[in-house]
Amino acid sequence: MTGTVPFGVFVPKEKERGMKVEPPPRWPAVPAHERPADRPPVRVHEADIAADRRRGGVLRTLLSPRNAGAVSGFSGVAGLEQGERVAEHYHPYSEEFLYVADGELTVDLDGEPWSLCRGSALLVPAGTRHRLRNDGPATVRVVFHLGPLAPSPELGHVDTESGGVSEPGGVDR
Repeated sequence: MTGTVPFGVFVPKEKERGMKVEPPPRWPAVPAHERPADRPPVRVHEADIAADRRRGGVLRTLLSPRNAGAVSGFSGVAGLEQGERVAEHYHPYSEEFLYVADGELTVDLDGEPWSLCRGSALLVPAGTRHRLRNDGPATVRVVFHLGPLAPSPELGHVDTESGGVSEPGGVDR
């Protein structure tokens, strides 16, 4: 049997059968992509972003449509001291990506606790009620990203409880 096998599909049996393997295609040179003039790169430092404590913990939205001209989502960091939580809420239009940079975090997803240690990531699907809790002894730092954006900012976040710090037994201070 003879014939030609596309590159990447080659297995030893084809060679034994006398089939020829095509080399990868050579792509023509393409001009480099040009960034639109109205879309400059944006760099921020968390120390320059005001803390948001309305929902519990310390949240800083680092890159967003408001300060960076982002068009597909926004990202930031959250800090939770021992016993603190970010109140339960959900995002009707956006999924949320969480990455635990430091500490151990509990995320309640539709009432079910998920434990995350340093280096863990979690995808929270759109419409999922979620709460972030620090039940551990050390400060937790979480990186978050949400996307896509809701049609308008006021539609992007729905609170299902008030923010604050939980005492043992779940009582707000």
